[in-house]
Amino acid sequence: MSAAPAASFKPFRAITLKVASIFVFTAMIACIKSVDGRVPVGEVVFFRSAFAVPVILIWLALSHDLGTGLKTERLAGHFWRGLIGTAAMGFGFTAVALLPLPDVTAIGYAAPLIVVILGAIFLGETVRLFRISAVLVGFLGVLIILAPRLSLGTESAQTLGAMVAFAGAVLMAFAQILTRKLVAHEKTPTIVFYFSVFAALAGLATIPFGWVMPRSGDIILLVLSGILGGVGQIFLTSSYRFAPTGVIAPFEYCSMLLALVVGYFVFAEIPTRQTLIGASIIILSGLVIIYRERQLGVSRSKARAVSTPQG
Repeated sequence: MSAAPAASFKPFRAITLKVASIFVFTAMIACIKSVDGRVPVGEVVFFRSAFAVPVILIWLALSHDLGTGLKTERLAGHFWRGLIGTAAMGFGFTAVALLPLPDVTAIGYAAPLIVVILGAIFLGETVRLFRISAVLVGFLGVLIILAPRLSLGTESAQTLGAMVAFAGAVLMAFAQILTRKLVAHEKTPTIVFYFSVFAALAGLATIPFGWVMPRSGDIILLVLSGILGGVGQIFLTSSYRFAPTGVIAPFEYCSMLLALVVGYFVFAEIPTRQTLIGASIIILSGLVIIYRERQLGVSRSKARAVSTPQG
């Protein structure tokens, strides 16, 4: 998903799809936050994942990829990616119930920073001083957000929410590393489909830990969260068909603006000064890393062009 063929390079369409996915995912999180405290997290994960599967299957059918999109020879890889990704999802949903939406969104931005470190450890990627410095600055922003939540005298729910949100970001980073390994061999729709299936099964496995019969309004919100999750994933995946990651990735940070708006107008949440400062630092460091990745990508392309025999 890192690049789009030159013939299909349509940056405006790519950016539109990316921003649309952020709107849809924010609406999905708002649905989940609205059932806070009334439905167990495992049950929420099941609804979010199970009702995304039909949407993804319809997408594959309309794209004429249904026959090939479900074929895989790396079921174990999908299982581990699904298991870790589902755990990250569960931690994220728990954090949303305990913290304001902007806080959870900002802490979640730590995941791409952690990916840089994990990529060096597990994938052998070269990480030089420039990116390491940007990552360290980004973690400073994370600490600014976490510190008030972890200090003595803070409400226990706030402390737990901060710890769970950061743990979710770490797990999401591991899931992204596993996804990088899978995309070398598997189609993106295949990865999306099997993740939703394994996440639904993992959510279903939590029945013994206490599911409830949701009231009618909550059922509507839960089903809607699954449908929105599936649609958001399709928009996000499709965006990478029309432009490279370096073009699309910076627009991920639009989610903070939406989180602020939804948090304030829907849930009456007012972000703290520490959250806004920390989020600004994290976003700045993330943009620096994206810029550096784009520079390195251009340099590698030029090097390949020079080394390719002509004529």
